[in-house]
Amino acid sequence: MVAAPVLEELREVCQPQAKLASRNGEHWAGRLYMRRVSLRFTRQLVRTRVTPDQLTWTMVVCGVLSGAALLIPGLAGALLAALLMQLFLLFDCVDGEVARWKGQNSATGIYVDRLGAYLADAALMTGFGFRAAESGLGGWAGFNGWVSLGLVTALGVVLLKASTDLVDVARARRGLAVADDEATAPRSQGVASVRRLAAAFKIHRVTNGIEASLVLVVVAFADAASGSVGPTRWALAAIAVITWLMVPAHLLSILSSSRLR
Repeated sequence: MVAAPVLEELREVCQPQAKLASRNGEHWAGRLYMRRVSLRFTRQLVRTRVTPDQLTWTMVVCGVLSGAALLIPGLAGALLAALLMQLFLLFDCVDGEVARWKGQNSATGIYVDRLGAYLADAALMTGFGFRAAESGLGGWAGFNGWVSLGLVTALGVVLLKASTDLVDVARARRGLAVADDEATAPRSQGVASVRRLAAAFKIHRVTNGIEASLVLVVVAFADAASGSVGPTRWALAAIAVITWLMVPAHLLSILSSSRLR
């Protein structure tokens, strides 16, 4: 078997500073801890015949299963969902690292990676709704308003991601290069001020599956203490409000920046 590459050499190729430093290109959890973990997995995987696309599909499966795990009532379902979202993040790091080392970057891999991000977050929010409705395994309570709220939240999360990705689509069709981080700054001082205020509190992060899964663990403990799913319902309602406040705000931020110019 081929010898494992030296970690420093692997890091130089697989974790370029330009990507890690990008505000929009790297999740905070990746920078904080997952990139340290992923490089150990990548070091072994580059010695195998595993392809980056196979790892990306594994990522997608973990993300979708995180939502399905919320059908399991109690702490077990919330903890499993959070674990699967961490695996989603791990494979999201590893697939790109293996692709860079093996020189196997592909349009298919990029497409499936983005699709996986949509599916994972939508699945988690949908599962959040079923959990709030107490419509889990062995306790089906029907398709009620809480399930609907979970689906509506999932739709909002998908719209947030789509509005960002469509910037690249619009620029590509105009023959423009990918927008850099500076282009995201709003030209309007008013919009810029609101954006800075929102960024300071970082409430928007709960619309992401990684953060939402951690919220679910916290409220699962609160559910256990209260003997009801009241905390889960309040959390879902809060995330739904934040999501749908962000949808028009994010659209305004894009239109008032230089990203489409």
